[in-house]
This record gives sequence, structure tokens and C-alpha cells, in this order.
Amino acid sequence: MDSLEQARCQKMADDIADVIGLTPMVYRAFCSTPRTPFVPVSINAFKLDAHPIGGNQWISSPLTVAKMTLALEAENCDNILEIGCGSGYQAVILSKIAHRIFSIERIEKLALAAKATIKKLNLNNVNIRYDDGNVGWSSYAPYDRIILSCFCQSVPDRLFNQLKDGGILVAPVEKDAKQYITQYKKSNGEITSKILDECVFVPLLDGKE
Repeated sequence: MDSLEQARCQKMADDIADVIGLTPMVYRAFCSTPRTPFVPVSINAFKLDAHPIGGNQWISSPLTVAKMTLALEAENCDNILEIGCGSGYQAVILSKIAHRIFSIERIEKLALAAKATIKKLNLNNVNIRYDDGNVGWSSYAPYDRIILSCFCQSVPDRLFNQLKDGGILVAPVEKDAKQYITQYKKSNGEITSKILDECVFVPLLDGKE
């Protein structure tokens, strides 16, 4: 990452921190993750807005990525499953605070593009799979954390089944025609939930494209 990109990333991280409190580790993750490889029109890369990335999909605003990351409470976790890789930006942010990231994308074009970006960034702890996110990724389960980068009416049971006891799942959930970042905790097989903040995401869909 060149010095100009570094300065812009730090400015963006500062802008996020002006709105919500970032932990030092999450702040460093935003500062050290280049933004332009993930946003098709780089002139918009550092704005705190969502942007289209093709396939009727969007890259979430950096502010939303920060909110989701903080809700996940994932610092120093072993493994995280992400449903809805998109551009790969959220996965890369998570790779800076946790050890292993497993991310699923149902649109082949986006999955291939994200893999190429991850390779260019020389990241060895981000694994991307082209598949239906509804089924999860059982090969590496159970997971310390699971994050859905797409909204649903209710979280599929099979995803909760792939969450470790004591783990946290964060998902945008639709209620009364609005979406809310919702944090779920699993303890002794029981699931409790807490609504955190309003948000806007593309939907969790079945199948692959």
C-alpha cells in the first residue's frame, strides 16, 4: 500500500472513529487495509457510503463494516465464517483481528474477483468459497464467530449449528420492513439475541449464480 493510500485509509478510519468508538485493533485494521482494490470507482473508495460492485451487489459502507466488526467481538478469535463475501473487504478487515477467515459467496464472478484481490494482497488466512451461503461451511466448523453480510428474515438453523458454544453470530435481520444489526450469543445450546443498530444490506438468497 503506497503512502497516499495509507493516508487516505487512516483518514477514513478517523472519520469512522468520529462516529463510533473503534477499539485500537479494529482501528489498525481499517488503517492497514487498502480500500481502492475493493471499490470499482476508486474516487468514491474512501467515502462512508455503500457502493455497487456488480451482480446487483454492494460493498457496505466502511461505517457499517465497522459496526458489524465491533458487534462480532472477534479480536484474537481462531476462526470466523462469513456469509456473503462480496468484494472481500469485510473478510480482509476481519483477517487483521482474527486468525482464520472462511468466506462464502454465491455469485461466481464476485467470488473469483475477491479471490484475486486476496491473492494480490498476499493474505494467507482468508479462504473464499463459491457456494450457497445458507448451508454454511461445515468442513471447518464449529466457528468462534459467524457474520452474515446479507440480511435475512431469520438466521438459518444450520448456521447456528456451526457456531461454537460460547460463540457469537452477527446478522442483519429484517423486522417490520426495516433491517437491524442483530447480535446472537450461543450458551449451553441456547440462543439469545440483542438488536444493535439499523442497517441496509442485500438479501440472503438460496442457490448459486
